[in-house]
Amino acid sequence: MRSRFLAQLMTVFGLLWSVIVFAEAPSATVEPASAELKIYNRSVMVFRAALYGEIPEIRVKRAKAAITEAMDESDDLNVTLDSIQNSYMVLLGSRRAFIVSPQDVDATQFESVRQAAESAADKLRQVVVETQEARSLHFILRSLAAAALATGILIAALWGMAYLRRRLLRKLPDLMHRHTQALKVGRVQVVDANYLYPLVSRLLGILRWLVVLLLTYEWLGFILSRFPYTRPWGESLNNYLLDVSGYLFQGIIGAIPGLGVAVAIFFIARGISAFTRRILRRMAIPGTFSWLNQETLHPTQRLTSLAIWLFALAMAYPYLPGAGTDAFKGLSVLIGLMISLGATSVVGQAAAGLILTYTRTLRPGEFVRIGEYEGTVTELGMFTTCIRTGLGEVLTLPNSMITGAVTKNYSRAVQGPGYVVDTVVTIGYDTPWRQVEAMLLEAARRTPGVLADPPAQVFQTALSDFYPEYRLVAQAIPSQPRPRAVLLSLLHANIQDVFNEYSVQIMSPHYLGDPSEEKRVPKDKWFTAPAQQPNER
Repeated sequence: MRSRFLAQLMTVFGLLWSVIVFAEAPSATVEPASAELKIYNRSVMVFRAALYGEIPEIRVKRAKAAITEAMDESDDLNVTLDSIQNSYMVLLGSRRAFIVSPQDVDATQFESVRQAAESAADKLRQVVVETQEARSLHFILRSLAAAALATGILIAALWGMAYLRRRLLRKLPDLMHRHTQALKVGRVQVVDANYLYPLVSRLLGILRWLVVLLLTYEWLGFILSRFPYTRPWGESLNNYLLDVSGYLFQGIIGAIPGLGVAVAIFFIARGISAFTRRILRRMAIPGTFSWLNQETLHPTQRLTSLAIWLFALAMAYPYLPGAGTDAFKGLSVLIGLMISLGATSVVGQAAAGLILTYTRTLRPGEFVRIGEYEGTVTELGMFTTCIRTGLGEVLTLPNSMITGAVTKNYSRAVQGPGYVVDTVVTIGYDTPWRQVEAMLLEAARRTPGVLADPPAQVFQTALSDFYPEYRLVAQAIPSQPRPRAVLLSLLHANIQDVFNEYSVQIMSPHYLGDPSEEKRVPKDKWFTAPAQQPNER
């Protein structure tokens, strides 16, 4: 009894579980795939639903068979519509071609069943007409003649274009030379015909190929439209060209308001930039601001203009044509990524240039020593600084290297224009220091290019174990075309001459003791061959 009760209980539980699973399981309805009805290469109708148990693919096969059989029996067929409840039957003569149901209507086209049926009937009528044309020898011959005529016109147009291009290229140099000679500002010619000719010839070549492609495209569409079987392809080519032209025209018309706003922003930014330049020029008057003077005026104006134009670009960006497209956004992200990855050193150099400009560490025309490089500053730029050495070399130094090195300025501490020139000698303690100072000052007076006012000075910078150290400091004239290296060479030569005249030995810089013989050159041996006297040159 217990086993029978358990069996009945399990059976009831199984039935209940099946009912629950069946109730919870979603109904799996597989919609059939749509099928397109094409007759002689022309699309007539797209079936999207099953009808009377026939899937769209079977409906297409039945419709093709019925239409082909009807057109094989007779060429003169009428296409009519017959309503069946909510559907429409398309009749080809007395035969049923196909049925258009409400499920076959594309919801995205916002059309009714009758409109879809009438459109399918019109396409079927066109198929009937094209079938009649394809079976007409007279029509085929006329189409071949039209195609041959179109081909001849295309060849003639291409030959004419090539002929006009050759004649234009022959006359273009003289024409450009005559017109560019008239474009002058004073005596300076604005445009050089030698550089303009390649550009104009390439533009003409590009224009020629565009016209050739357009003519070939139109010729191909015309040829395909002459024959019934290829007519849909020709119509699609023509429709595509019209769609592209309409799209471009609508895009140009739609971009005009945005371009107007962008142009307005451009002119506003230009006016604000000019106004700020005038304001900064007035603020640079001496005594107004300590940080703004004639040296920092131009970089400040450039930085202000750059900030204004960047802000204007950010404001005009949404109004530019294509700014909202994914391609434009991707290009913006790519440019930003490239700048962020590759502009680290550039930003560092620019920051160093701003530091040098606003701290006025260097000025053009000053004689400086930066690390192991020495020369006159010729250009102080945003990223680099150029100096001309005494040997005539022009060195370009990165601004970040200058800010990280010790800079010695020989022109900043002088009176008026000029730069400092100095040299060091060590003489033994047995020579009076007053005599050494007098001889060094005499050598400075004999050196052309060394200013007498302010006078040169001699400093005893160290009292070493074997000798005192003397440092001669003088101011040179920058206006003379004499670099510092040449001036130092003349000064050193005069120091040797003066010390030899007064029989004082120069043991610099490693003086340890007096040698057995004096290390000096007598005056009668100063011009030993191949040296020459000054009056012999």
